[in-house]
Amino acid sequence: MPGYGRRFFRACLPCAGIPTRGIIYPSFACRLDRQLNPINGRIVAHQHLQFLPAGERTNSTGKAIKNRILLSIPDSEYRCIRPHLEFVDLPHHLKLHEPHQSMQFAHFLNEGLISLVVVLNGGKTVEAGIVGREGFVGIPAIAGLSRSPLLEVMQIAGDGFRVPASALRDILRSAPELNRLLQRYAVILGLQVAQTAGCNRLHGIEQRLARWLLMAQDRVDSEILPLTHDFLATMLGTDRPSVTLAAGILQKNQIIEYNRGAVRILNRGELEKVACECYAIIQQYSDVNELSPSLTQS
Repeated sequence: MPGYGRRFFRACLPCAGIPTRGIIYPSFACRLDRQLNPINGRIVAHQHLQFLPAGERTNSTGKAIKNRILLSIPDSEYRCIRPHLEFVDLPHHLKLHEPHQSMQFAHFLNEGLISLVVVLNGGKTVEAGIVGREGFVGIPAIAGLSRSPLLEVMQIAGDGFRVPASALRDILRSAPELNRLLQRYAVILGLQVAQTAGCNRLHGIEQRLARWLLMAQDRVDSEILPLTHDFLATMLGTDRPSVTLAAGILQKNQIIEYNRGAVRILNRGELEKVACECYAIIQQYSDVNELSPSLTQS
């Protein structure tokens, strides 16, 4: 198949039980462009990993893929994981994983927002991180761990795909690019968790609320966020009156509008001015170009 990297396609065929001899290789996301080297006159190849638009991939039942990691991997590796992608509706407050319980699945979101929550004795909670369609949850499972101390809960309803943890570990043995992206995202999420911990300890509630609203909007791509003050207070590790006061200040300044359990962002630029430096730092390492520089480099 001229112009394409067959080794990526060939590497994943054994995991599906398909022989590699006599295969006609189709085109896929990882392309090798051949160009003439002006110095020695030889043909050289440059690899480009293309980011496929949402909807150009589906699972085995025809559900469209919108998760950025699943859209970023080569077709050869996607064919390995595709049979294991089970589409699931994910309603508000659904718990994907309970603290210290056995972790059965990894989840890749299409829509919605997942909160990673620390739950302490006595029921007190604070959010450690959030995940949208840019990433996945179930990181301990791919590292061979069977449990996690964090609660994974749907903060904003959506949908996505779950994969049995054992199947994902098997797939990763023959999927180097998927393995690289998952490991890279795990590090990026760890950086987000660390920055969030510092923010929750050192910054005021108004700055933290602004930072959180910006991060949530980045991941759900909507100016309207279906959230209550009670739930925001739980996630920010404070009480409802504090959130109500901070939200009231933002609303008075016409930066947000709160009505019937939903927050509408009216002026994102002003919201960014209110937020502490933690938002810019987290955003720097959450950008899709940081997640996978090969998607945009030529």
